[in-house]
Amino acid sequence: MHSSESRLHQWLRQHRLAAFVLMTVSFVLFGAFSLDLVKLVTANAGLIAAHGWQALQDGGAQQLLELWLTAFAAIAAYLLFKLCEHVLVHGLSSRRR
Repeated sequence: MHSSESRLHQWLRQHRLAAFVLMTVSFVLFGAFSLDLVKLVTANAGLIAAHGWQALQDGGAQQLLELWLTAFAAIAAYLLFKLCEHVLVHGLSSRRR
């Protein structure tokens, strides 16, 4: 165990089955959060560009904020996926035969 590792990283190293399950869940969440995200952001930006302040007042600003929060959630799910992947790949590659 390295002192620079986070508690989560240490826990995942000790519980590889849980890391695999968490990796699977985060993969599905990333897919769900990012599904059509670019298309929705583009549509929102087009609405705001076409109608300006009125579009922002009519809910465009709230929708834009919600889209950003969805993007942040997608990135968090992706980072969790990558952490679990790192733990599992490192664990498999460093096993002695």
